[in-house]
Amino acid sequence: MQRRRFIASSLLSAGALALSSQSSFASWLLQPAYKFKPLRNNVGIFTEQGGTIAWLTNKDGIAVVDAEFPPQAEHLIAELKKQSEKPIEWLINTHHHGDHTSGNIAFKGIAKKVAAHANSLANQQNVAKAQKSEEKQLFPDTTFTTEWKAKVGDENIHAYYFGAGHTNGDSMIHFEHANIVHTGDLVFNRRYPFVDRTAGASVKAWITTLQKAQKQFSKDTLFVFGHAFDPEKVTGSMADLKAMENYMERLVDFVNAQIKAGKTEEEVLTATSIPGVTDWQGDGIKRSLTAAYEELSA
Repeated sequence: MQRRRFIASSLLSAGALALSSQSSFASWLLQPAYKFKPLRNNVGIFTEQGGTIAWLTNKDGIAVVDAEFPPQAEHLIAELKKQSEKPIEWLINTHHHGDHTSGNIAFKGIAKKVAAHANSLANQQNVAKAQKSEEKQLFPDTTFTTEWKAKVGDENIHAYYFGAGHTNGDSMIHFEHANIVHTGDLVFNRRYPFVDRTAGASVKAWITTLQKAQKQFSKDTLFVFGHAFDPEKVTGSMADLKAMENYMERLVDFVNAQIKAGKTEEEVLTATSIPGVTDWQGDGIKRSLTAAYEELSA
């Protein structure tokens, strides 16, 4: 009976397809899996696989923030070429993780310069050396420690380092005219974050870093996040930075209280939620709890 139903269903589906426009169906099959979306003032985002990319195109040049993986970076470059014949003046990395920098190599010979925080470069080099993947990297050739500025046409690009957080080398990149900031992975919007202690991350410093960012930017700033639980919500407002700060504060408070109560790491890791946090989701809560326990019990 189930087999007959399956065959009947298949025939109905085939009939429906036969009645539909063949050109429409072909177009649907050829639709890209990625999204290339303008935001405002010549700045937009690209999403496919990995950390969100921000891009700028204007009459004088192109700038890109982060690069996902090589195939995705090639898709982005193809879309940018449709927008402008101008050169890619800058590729900027928010931090070193592979889902943000593996695609750098696709920009070799295309991007004039690559910028990142000095710690981000060191982290990228260390990981590549450990993995013996140096030949697959395009390392930043321009680094900074606190701030960095560049100009592409009428857009001023300003990078800020507010301190450790997700790693010890995370930057926020501000397109000042558009008033759009790429936060990198300093904001996982409503998604449990990865805290990379092997690369100098700090749950306590992350709170301070987010507080500094909120003081630096305005209520009208549009933020681009490295990741989000809902893929449609990789952009947001100052309220989302405040929510991320609240998550980190509640994480620190909870784990500190557990440590003072004599709980072991294994006991802390049994928690399925954090008091005071209702809107963070995903399957990565143990990553946050582990990192917090290691840092706060040291």
